[in-house]
Amino acid sequence: MGWAGKTNGELLALAEGEFDVLLTADQNVPFQQNLSLTRLSVVTLRAKSNDIDDLRPLIPQLNLALWKLATGSAIIVGPFSKG
Repeated sequence: MGWAGKTNGELLALAEGEFDVLLTADQNVPFQQNLSLTRLSVVTLRAKSNDIDDLRPLIPQLNLALWKLATGSAIIVGPFSKG
């Protein structure tokens, strides 16, 4: 989408115009951005790495989390999370 090199704030603004949820592996996004000012929700994927083989096991938990995700909220999906 041509979003490479954008800051987290820029990414959130761009994503808000296109999507309802931003999936990220960056665990700092919810703490660095004021999500209450946006309609976008953020799901942080917590895994050993960003490799698809490490992320794939999170899909069932991610699917459940998406159904109960509130607008403008942030959750973590992965080990030690309640997503």
